[in-house]
Amino acid sequence: MNKRDFLKSLGLGAGALTLSKFANADSYFSSAKALLKGNVLKVGDTIGLIAPAGAVEDEESIRMAKEVFAYFGFSVKEGKNIRARYGNLAGTDEQRLEDLHAMFADQSVKAIVCIRGGNGASRLLHRIDYNLIANNPKILLGYSDVTALLLAFYTKVGLVSFHGVVGISTWSNYVAQLFKDQFFDNKLASFENPKKSDTQIIQYKDRIQTITPGVAEGTILGGNLTLLAGLCGTPYLPDFTDKILFLEEIDEKSDRLDRMFCQLMNAGVLSQIKGFIFGKCTNCGPSGGYGALTVEQMLTDYIKPLGIPAYSGAMIGHISDQFLMPVGVRVRMDASIGKIEYLEKSLL
Repeated sequence: MNKRDFLKSLGLGAGALTLSKFANADSYFSSAKALLKGNVLKVGDTIGLIAPAGAVEDEESIRMAKEVFAYFGFSVKEGKNIRARYGNLAGTDEQRLEDLHAMFADQSVKAIVCIRGGNGASRLLHRIDYNLIANNPKILLGYSDVTALLLAFYTKVGLVSFHGVVGISTWSNYVAQLFKDQFFDNKLASFENPKKSDTQIIQYKDRIQTITPGVAEGTILGGNLTLLAGLCGTPYLPDFTDKILFLEEIDEKSDRLDRMFCQLMNAGVLSQIKGFIFGKCTNCGPSGGYGALTVEQMLTDYIKPLGIPAYSGAMIGHISDQFLMPVGVRVRMDASIGKIEYLEKSLL
């Protein structure tokens, strides 16, 4: 992901906000009595498959995604422009926006899954018809660059969406079971990293690290660190007062990670939250030159002084077996043991 280009494009999008047809759409969520939620899925339902960000690299990716949903008993409706390409994007902004709007408007489509992340979803935010989204609430699943959509939809209309696998992800049995539990059975999710195997005397893989012990309850919001930092100062950033914040990242160097944590601090996001969860920072590392801060040091600098329950190492992010996280509902987190328990149903 070229995230520097992302931040530049976000600035242009925000500047064009007043020119947007939908910029002044009513904020349903500000006056709503309840969150907007999609419906439980059943075998035979239609899944809409779209590419709102990066371009789909090959036809095999689309075939495999369709095979995954056939496994669950769904039919798949492809976005009209899913194979389009405009630079590194899956078509022009107009094409990607057309597919997004079409899937929400189509009454036969019961859930929308993004085939991949990448870059470019933030370019759409100021042009989205939020009235259309509010009038047609349904499941939206994705992560990474899709964070921009998940948080904007929550902020503007109160839509509960889902941070998790995309179409081109590796759908392991673990992920498939989480998908069934969430979307077929509407279970209250409970996430905790797997324990050590019987052949090991201590935990070696997927260890959690408690930053500050304790238990917190609140609405959970979050996603990719770069995307969240890029929303600061825009109308699409949620109110983080008393929220539980989760973050993940990939392919970022230490200096840029530090800059983004600093941005969240200076924007007042970190001082508002009551709980913090950091997932995986895949392929993150030193910037070169004279030394570099580690992620652990950054969490000590920015999170520990908050004095709120916080831990790192959760199975959230660019990994195969990742949690499927409903975004916008209430949870209880225990930072001492690294556990997230959902307290509210995410679907109707």
